[in-house]
Amino acid sequence: MKFATKAIHAGIEPDPSTGAVMTPIFQTSTYRQSAPGVHQGYEYARTQNPTRSTLERNLAALENGTDAICFGSGLAAQDAVMKLFSSGNEVLAVNDLYGGSYRQMVRIWGQWGLKSRFVDMCDANQVAREIGPDTKLIWIETPTNPMLNIVDIQAVCDIARQHGIMTCVDNTFASPYLQNPLDLGADIVLHSATKYIGGHSDVVHGCLIVRDAELAQRLHFIQNASGAIPGPQDCFLILRGIKTLHLRVQRACENAAVIANYLSNHPKVGKVYWPGFETHPNHAVAKKQMRMFGAMVSFDLQENTLENATKILSSTHLFTLAESLGGVESLIGHPASMTHASIPREERLKVGLTDSLIRLSVGVEDVEDLVQDLEAALGK
Repeated sequence: MKFATKAIHAGIEPDPSTGAVMTPIFQTSTYRQSAPGVHQGYEYARTQNPTRSTLERNLAALENGTDAICFGSGLAAQDAVMKLFSSGNEVLAVNDLYGGSYRQMVRIWGQWGLKSRFVDMCDANQVAREIGPDTKLIWIETPTNPMLNIVDIQAVCDIARQHGIMTCVDNTFASPYLQNPLDLGADIVLHSATKYIGGHSDVVHGCLIVRDAELAQRLHFIQNASGAIPGPQDCFLILRGIKTLHLRVQRACENAAVIANYLSNHPKVGKVYWPGFETHPNHAVAKKQMRMFGAMVSFDLQENTLENATKILSSTHLFTLAESLGGVESLIGHPASMTHASIPREERLKVGLTDSLIRLSVGVEDVEDLVQDLEAALGK
């Protein structure tokens, strides 16, 4: 099946008891057993839920995997990956990544002896040089948050495989519609499904997708044992969102291309970060591994001060100043004080994340209205 067909149909069947086309919300905590251990495939809702099972089949198909494991948030999904490893092991992570991912690696897992190092992964050869004897996982995020750097997934995964190291790709910014890391050699794909997969800013959710059966079994065990699961209504909302994933992301990417080019030609705007520019350092890699260049755009101003950035952030109307991304509505954010505040300032500055950087999540509104909204804000 092609992607659009998979989004609507893969892993989904009409409810056998009623014929309902939409997967029902199985709002139950437990299931009847006819005898001890004799049941219809479901025992207790932390372990299995029919709504969640349908979603997991659908997500696995979208990423060309064999199994998906759902969680209450993207960070809960990351937590499960980290639990695959032990004290003394090392995670080699991209140096420009979501602040919550950094916080969990350093402040939660670091205190239990699981080490994390953050390196520039724009050059795969640099990743090879950074691998140490304790490195057990390479954590890739591409496009990165918020500088929109591009990591060559296949090249890094090839290097990891040569060293017997597991790879996990946070594919949140791209979504399964734009990029499929399992096809490029990754072991695990992670999504904060809160973002593009859900797409309507009304649910928090996370998931992991894999191909290896033994790895899937380990992650399902962690899911059940740790209990950080999504509720059935959350799973229903994600299933609902997936049905229009391809339509939403296509339109948002088209809008973002217009916005990025508009900003790059504006006299009050400094540097614009977007992988679709031919001048982007890894534009060729993005073109190779992504179907489009994404709907996230970051930029600095010519007069690059926090005061000027704050004026812009507080002056838009269609671009809503808010956390998160990937919804149908356009959002504007200030990474230094919002999504990346947990990363020390000196670390942020090393990757170019200034105190005045502005990040846009471009939505699916009429792009002319979005341009006018930015034009009015820049005029102030």
